[in-house]
Amino acid sequence: MPSGIIVIDKPQGWTSMDVCAKLRGVFRERRIGHAGTLDPMATGVLPVFVGRATRAVEFASESEKEYLAGLQLGVITNTQDTTGEVLQRRPVTAGRAELEAALAAFRGEIAQVPPMYSAIKIHGKKLYELARKGREVERPPRPVTIFRLTVEGQPGPAEYLLRVRCSKGTYVRTLCHDIGQALGCGGCMSSLRRTAAAGFGLDQAHPLERVLEAARPEELLLPVDAYFARLPEVTLTPAEEKKVRNGAPVRRSGLPDGDYRVYGGEGVFLALGRCRDGVLGTVKSFFEV
Repeated sequence: MPSGIIVIDKPQGWTSMDVCAKLRGVFRERRIGHAGTLDPMATGVLPVFVGRATRAVEFASESEKEYLAGLQLGVITNTQDTTGEVLQRRPVTAGRAELEAALAAFRGEIAQVPPMYSAIKIHGKKLYELARKGREVERPPRPVTIFRLTVEGQPGPAEYLLRVRCSKGTYVRTLCHDIGQALGCGGCMSSLRRTAAAGFGLDQAHPLERVLEAARPEELLLPVDAYFARLPEVTLTPAEEKKVRNGAPVRRSGLPDGDYRVYGGEGVFLALGRCRDGVLGTVKSFFEV
């Protein structure tokens, strides 16, 4: 059965789950998951994990992400992006210099109030379900981190292109809305392209159409250990490999504490391991049972 990671350049108009559903048919594999939801209007990097590789999704979804976002000043919508209903239009007197100055307050650790049009649940109800009924409820602010926030271009008099590198859980459209509020003219997100997620970039991404047309799509899969490439590796002896396959730790005196890619015979990737005080244990196994 196919197993590995395929990085999709998600097209506009598709949900992340739409992509996964289509790939289940392509690979004839039920076990498929993605690392980080993209809204239908967004395009770009969507890492998809196939087969046994889905065991890595929990690690990949926690990673930093990077986006190129369009900021439209002077327009406020109910969805905080240009797909929604326009609530207000305001004159824009702020220029690029004022925008650059305003961005400083949004770098580092900040608090975001999640948008009503989101899948977050309050009292068991998804916010977007309430929003579609015309209801608005109080949402507690959530801490997020903006690692990088810069102006990359100015396509129009009141439209800018922002590069955003951020933590999991950041709503870029809310960031655009809040920047507009800080400038006094309001704003919303006009476009969104994810350029990096889970350590993968656009240079590794395949357009979905090309994957659907591929004669042998399994050849486009990256091995699951590609996600853990930043970690050092440990190769086990046959006796140690047997222990790991049976769920037992192995003693490795002199091995520094930390996380490792663990390999068995013939370079087979077995597990994400963690060493503490000379004992190497399994955090998550990736071998087929």
